[in-house]
Amino acid sequence: MDYNLLEDRKFEKIHTIIQENSNTASLFVANEIAGLIQQKQKEGKKAVLGLATGSTPTKVYDYLVQFHQEGRLSFKNVITFNLDEYYPMEPNSLHSYVRFMKEHLFDHVDIEPENVHIPDGNISSDEIRDYCQDYERKIENVGGIDIQILGIGRTGHIGFNEPGSALNSKTRLIRLDRVTILDAASDFFGQENVPKRAITMGVGTILSAKKIILMAWGEGKADVISQSVEGPIKESIPATFLQHHPNCDFVLDDASSSKLTRVQTPWLVTECKWDDQLIKRATIWLSERLEKAILKLTNEDYNEYGMGNLVAEVGSAEQINLKVFNQLQRTITGWPGGKPNADDSQRPERGNPHPKTSLIFSPHPDDDVISMGGTLLRLVDQGHDVHIAYQTSGNIAVFDDEVIRFLDFAATVQKDNVEMDKKLKEVRAFLSSKKPGQVDSAEIQNFKGLIRRGEALAACRYCGVDEKNAHFLNLPFYETGTVKKKPHSEEDIKITYDLLNKLKPEQIFAAGDLSDPHGTHRVCLEIIYQAIELLKKNRAEWINNCYVWLYRGAWQEWEVADMEMTVPIGPKDMARKKNAIFKHQSQKDSAMFPGNDEREFWQRAEQRNKETANRYNALGMAEYEAMEGFVRYHFNFN
Repeated sequence: MDYNLLEDRKFEKIHTIIQENSNTASLFVANEIAGLIQQKQKEGKKAVLGLATGSTPTKVYDYLVQFHQEGRLSFKNVITFNLDEYYPMEPNSLHSYVRFMKEHLFDHVDIEPENVHIPDGNISSDEIRDYCQDYERKIENVGGIDIQILGIGRTGHIGFNEPGSALNSKTRLIRLDRVTILDAASDFFGQENVPKRAITMGVGTILSAKKIILMAWGEGKADVISQSVEGPIKESIPATFLQHHPNCDFVLDDASSSKLTRVQTPWLVTECKWDDQLIKRATIWLSERLEKAILKLTNEDYNEYGMGNLVAEVGSAEQINLKVFNQLQRTITGWPGGKPNADDSQRPERGNPHPKTSLIFSPHPDDDVISMGGTLLRLVDQGHDVHIAYQTSGNIAVFDDEVIRFLDFAATVQKDNVEMDKKLKEVRAFLSSKKPGQVDSAEIQNFKGLIRRGEALAACRYCGVDEKNAHFLNLPFYETGTVKKKPHSEEDIKITYDLLNKLKPEQIFAAGDLSDPHGTHRVCLEIIYQAIELLKKNRAEWINNCYVWLYRGAWQEWEVADMEMTVPIGPKDMARKKNAIFKHQSQKDSAMFPGNDEREFWQRAEQRNKETANRYNALGMAEYEAMEGFVRYHFNFN
C-alpha cells in the first residue's frame, strides 16, 4: 500500500511522507535541500540551513557530499546554523558536534568557514546568556532559516528542547533529561561521562524557520512519532509544537511510521483492499481491542470498528474468525527444524530433510541465546546439526575492568612470567589514563574480543552445540574500536558467503531486531542478504531449498500478526535459556550498551517471550509459559 497516496489522513495533524527505508528517505531530504540551494543560487541569494546531528541525518549529509563531488552542487552560497551542542564540550572532542559536522559534511564541501555556525560548548558560563542572544541575532540578520532539519528523541525532544520546554523558547542553556542522558550513554562509554547540560536553539527559534523537515528512522521512534503527529499538543512532547507550523514535513521510513493510524489500522481511516495479511492484522487488533478471543468476535464488532466492508466481502464474522484462528494456530510448532515423518503441509517448517543443518547468525556474541535461546535448545535436542556464526567480536561492549580481571588471573596462573607481568602493567597504565570514548589499543580490543569469544563458547557448551560449530566471523566493518562503524564492504560479504557455501544449511536464522540503537543488527542482516543474493547469482542450487527465519527479542518483538512461526517454551527450557544468557558474564548485571531499556537482557527476553504467549492465549490459542516468534524472509529466486 502506498501510504503517501491515501487522501484521508484525518488523524494526522502534521504532513507526513513515508519512504520504504532510511536510504530513500534520506535521498528525498537531500534532494529537497539541494533544490533550495540551487534555486537560491539562481536568484543570487543565500540559502540558510538549520542542521542537526546524531545518526538520523548522516545519510542526508552523505548524499549532499556526493552531489558536491559529482559537480552538481556548490555550497558557496550556503549559511548554516546548527541546533545544539553539549556543554561543556571542547570543539575537537570525539563527542563534539563541531567535529561531527566537519567529518560528515563541512570538510567535504566548498562552504565558506565564516558561514558555519555551531553553538560553542567551550565558552565560560557567564558568557552564555549573551552568546545565545547573539546566536539568535545572527539568524535574524541573514533573514531567518530557510529549511530546518530535525531528528527526534525518544522523549519527543527536538534539538535539546526537553519535555517542559516552552513554545516561545529561544536559544539557551538547558539541563538534559534523564532519558536523553541514558540514550547518549553508549556514545560516551558510560552514563557518568555524558554532559548534563547543552546549548540548544529553542522551540520558538525552530518554529521561525520557513520550512521544517523532521526525520525519523526505525521501530524505536514509532511511538513518539505517532504521538507527535496524531496526539494533542503538550509540553511533555516538544515535537507536538510542530503542529503549529504551516510548512512542516515529517519524513519517515516504514518502520518509524508503523504506529500511525493509516499504517497500523488503515480500516479506521479509509476503505481497504483486503488481503490475507491485512485481515489477520485487523482481526487480531479487534480481538485485543475488545479483549475477546478471536472466535467470539461478532458481525457487530467488525461493523463498529470500520470493518463492515470486510464482513460484506467475506460473508460473516464466523468465517473471518475461523480463517484467522487457523492461520495463527498453524504458526505454533514445537519442531522448529520440522517434524520428521509427519504431514508438514500446514507447518511452518518442512519435515525433510531431517536432521537439518541449521545456521544461526548472531550479530553480537549473545544475541543467539537472548533472542532465540529456547529454539536453539530445541533444535539441538531434536538432533539437528546446529552451527552458530558470531558476526562481530562485540569487543567494545566489554568494560575495561574485565580485561584487568582476566589478565590478573593469567598472571597468577603463570607466576614469575616476566612477559605476562609486563603486559599486565602496560594494560593497567593505559586503562588508568584512558579518557571517556578513547579508542582502545588494538591489543586491548583483541583481549576484549577474546573475553566475548570465551563466553560464547561457554554458552555453546551449555546448549549442546559442538565448539567446532561456533564460527567467529569478526566482520571487519565492526572493528573500529568505537561506537561508529565503517560501512560494510565486499570483505564482510565474502566472509559470510564463504561460510554459507561451506555449510549449505537447510535453514538460516538471523536477527531481524532492527531497533539495535547503533545499527549493528541492521548492517549484519544486510550483509547476509547480499551474500544470499550473490549465492543466487552464482547459481548455488542449495540456497533454493533454504528457509531464512528472522528472530527478535533483544530490543523488541515481532507483532503477533507478522509471526509465521512461534516456538513454545516451557518453564524448564526458559530456565535453560536464561542460564545460557548468564554464560555471557561481561554483559551480566550491567551492559555497556543497554539502549533505552535499563533491564538486563535476560529480563527483557523472558518478559517478551511470556508476553507473546499471553497474547496468543488471549486470542484463544493454547496457553503456554512463553513463546519465541519468527518471520520468514521470502527472497526472490529469479
